[in-house]
Amino acid sequence: MLLIAAGWITVLLLGGGLALDQSLTGLITRNFDDQLEYMLTAMVASAEIDPDGEVYFNRPLGDQRFLEPNSGLYWQISGQGHEDFPSRSLWDRTLRATLDQNHIEPFIDDSDQFEGERLRVIKRSVILPGSNTLWEFQIGASRGEIDAQIRRIRAILFWSFLVLGFGLVVMAGLQTYYGLGPLRRVRRAIARMREGEASRVTDPLPLEVQPLVTELNALLEHSERQAEEARTHAGNLAHALKTPLTVVMNAATAKADDLSDTVIREAAVMRRQVDHHLARARAVGRRAAGLSRAQVWESAQAVERAVVRLYPDVRFDMDGSRSAEVSIERQDLDEILGNLMENAAKYGGGSVFVTIDAVPADARFCEIWVEDDGMGIPESARTQIFDRGARLDTGKPGTGLGLAIVRDVAEIYGGSVELRESEDLGGLLSVLRLPRSATTPR
Repeated sequence: MLLIAAGWITVLLLGGGLALDQSLTGLITRNFDDQLEYMLTAMVASAEIDPDGEVYFNRPLGDQRFLEPNSGLYWQISGQGHEDFPSRSLWDRTLRATLDQNHIEPFIDDSDQFEGERLRVIKRSVILPGSNTLWEFQIGASRGEIDAQIRRIRAILFWSFLVLGFGLVVMAGLQTYYGLGPLRRVRRAIARMREGEASRVTDPLPLEVQPLVTELNALLEHSERQAEEARTHAGNLAHALKTPLTVVMNAATAKADDLSDTVIREAAVMRRQVDHHLARARAVGRRAAGLSRAQVWESAQAVERAVVRLYPDVRFDMDGSRSAEVSIERQDLDEILGNLMENAAKYGGGSVFVTIDAVPADARFCEIWVEDDGMGIPESARTQIFDRGARLDTGKPGTGLGLAIVRDVAEIYGGSVELRESEDLGGLLSVLRLPRSATTPR
């Protein structure tokens, strides 16, 4: 920021300084030329022709420098066939005449015809009354005075712009230093958090930096929540594996006759628990990987084809939006829809109805209804059925983890699942609510 500011300050001051130098130099030069033109006009007005045909002045010119030798201000009148009529200040020198050119209008130019003295010369060609000769009137003035003024102006401009530029760079540096001060405070706060002295950035900061601090604190809170979820997840898995391992250890220690059956049975229990926790861990990892998106209709059709192979006598019907998208990975959506639709086919009476985007007016969530015509679940048991291993019908095969997986994965993505009574089929209605994708058409 400081280098960019210094660069722009340098460019602007150079451009402004050059423009101002040209303007002031031109103004001084024009003022000098106006004085020369005024003296030339007075010189022409005072000139007359004598009886011999030579030019003379009917009144002396007012500037005393014309009478002082080498004073730096000179005049001269030249005519074809006539001797030059010079000012006394020229002494033994003459101004270079250009009689072959006709300067009807005043012509001004610089000249170096005098060694060591640059001149500013103004010329004009005039035919005086009583003469047919084209007379050339010249006034030459030394550029020493005008050059000295220009040097003084440029010195003033240089030092003024140098001080101004230095001051602007210093101010830009101070502005950058103090403007970025809140970020240094945030850096120090993060260092304190890394050293364990604090858990959040709590220092009062300007409004411009506060959104950054808010997002940083939210990220820290999210990280802590994920760490706590990981600890809870590890504890749950350890607790779930502890009992089967104890049973196997006791049976092995006692050298029980049914040791092999016990190992197989408890290993199956442990595998189910591991599968459940792995599914939950995969969902958390995929959620953290980035923005997820899945087509609900395509996922439901794929699940239906798989479940029909297991329960060929069950009739499936689907209705609703074919373009609904939810913010969830396709693999996780297949898993939770698979659990709900398989449960409906397993415990229902032979009919399963799936409605996608059942409440299209909800702008945030897409509701997916899975209904069956079975016995349903009593209202008092609709909460505990989501616990791991909870089963109401033990006469059919199952692990009791299906609804627990549905609940955990849905909550990981910000959704929910709820059990109700189906008004149309009379059995169980599973209401799955998942956040819509940002580009879902409604």
